[in-house]
Amino acid sequence: MIRWNTDRRSFLKAAGALGAAAMMRPGFAWSADGDTLRIRVDGDIQSLDPAFMIGGIEDIIMRGIYVSLNRLGDLRDGAPWFPWGAEKLEQKDPQQIAFTLIDGLKWSNGFGPVTAEDVKFSYERIADPNNASPWAYQFEQLDRVEVIDPRNGIIHLKKPYQPIYVVTLPYYGGHIISKTGTEKAGGKYTTEVPATCGPYLLTSWEQKQKVTLTANPDWPGPKPDFGKVEIYIVADDQAAQLAYEADAFDYTKIPVSAAEAVRKSPPAATSVIEAQSTRYQWLSINMLSPRLQDAKVRQAVQYALDVSQILTGVYDDLVPRSTGVLQPGTKFARAKNLIDAPDYEKAAALLSEAGVSDLSLTLTVMNDSTRTAVAQIIQASLEQAGIKVEIQPYDEAAYWGVGDKTQGDGYKNIDLALMDFAGGVDPSENLVWFRPDQIGVYNWSGFDSPEFESSYQQLVTETDEAKRVALSNRMEDLMEESGGFIFICHQPLVVIHKDTFTPVIYPDGHPNPVLFKKKA
Repeated sequence: MIRWNTDRRSFLKAAGALGAAAMMRPGFAWSADGDTLRIRVDGDIQSLDPAFMIGGIEDIIMRGIYVSLNRLGDLRDGAPWFPWGAEKLEQKDPQQIAFTLIDGLKWSNGFGPVTAEDVKFSYERIADPNNASPWAYQFEQLDRVEVIDPRNGIIHLKKPYQPIYVVTLPYYGGHIISKTGTEKAGGKYTTEVPATCGPYLLTSWEQKQKVTLTANPDWPGPKPDFGKVEIYIVADDQAAQLAYEADAFDYTKIPVSAAEAVRKSPPAATSVIEAQSTRYQWLSINMLSPRLQDAKVRQAVQYALDVSQILTGVYDDLVPRSTGVLQPGTKFARAKNLIDAPDYEKAAALLSEAGVSDLSLTLTVMNDSTRTAVAQIIQASLEQAGIKVEIQPYDEAAYWGVGDKTQGDGYKNIDLALMDFAGGVDPSENLVWFRPDQIGVYNWSGFDSPEFESSYQQLVTETDEAKRVALSNRMEDLMEESGGFIFICHQPLVVIHKDTFTPVIYPDGHPNPVLFKKKA
């Protein structure tokens, strides 16, 4: 039973150090040397229903309270996949995958054993277009799940689907939920989870503050090294660093600007991780906006942004400029951007050709320190071409509502939006969000390209690597040619953690505390 606490006292006060001090209350777990692991994330829970979750803390929690047939390893090891909720996962042919669930999986709240029928329900529910799950693309090629017996089943695909082992099964949509429990809850839920079956139980949630997971005594798989995981919610990386230094938690992402200092002089008993994550950042230019429907105006914005200033001023030149949404340095990355340097005179000329003067645009951004710093550089750079920019900050929950077409037509009036998404191992996972069906969902540029859509369909079924690279590169060309995108970077990941354990971090930059290992 979850213990609910809706006290909305501020988790961190005005100064980060004061915020860290506010956490030092009776009963606080001081160190990962014991049985409690304390990690920090930057956003709160919105939904723990895999079909409708947003990401971040939700997937971290769901990796603990649910199972998926397989899981990924650490991004520094190339994120290899391995069986998890399945003791056997066998590709029988290009369109059939047989699975056998591990023995002893059991639902909480008296809902009985986890069965192949639950797998069928979980996958087909997300695939059902009537449910309008944002993760439906992961099961787009799913024909059906055949139930053989309580522990065995076969996943039948309409066509071969290359990313299934690294996108569909181990990630958001791959979490298995209780058919009986979900139906009893009315077919859908948000934070009142009807049944769980993973290595941890969700035992408390203090909104905007902390989530607590405790080891599930009924879990039949490998036991996690920590009996309790406390997940602290701190929106700002700088405040989180100060809190870590005050011994408020054991693992946190910190600002890129702090990388050099902590590398030279880390806090006591601390390890530093620096890696290029798959989280890609770009400026979205909305072609649906009345102010940006002319392609020349959008192109003027592209020429007016000096991305190098962002890389230096915010990211300390720790990462190169991205040539698309696919990670630099990988085989799928484009060689260069079509517009790879600013040209303020060209931008002004394009505006003149379009008959536009005194262009004023709003820039939608989440209001943390890093994104705000990027937004301010964008504002200053565009001003060099005579484009005025008003920064419109939002907290995380409100931000995602701005581009949501279910909230009305406001998504058509966005001008610019600073966006960053957690990427995946396969290129399709990064490109899927710019398909036409994502307009008013996650495609905030209004980008609508039939060629892009047909290329995507080829990408997920193609087995020849060279052809997949060519398709991916062409799709990014189409994005940039539309005038709807300026690619910035794949954000550097800088993490500090106590040196008493080894963390596991997924390619999206989020940790999987289930797999954290104490050092001997």
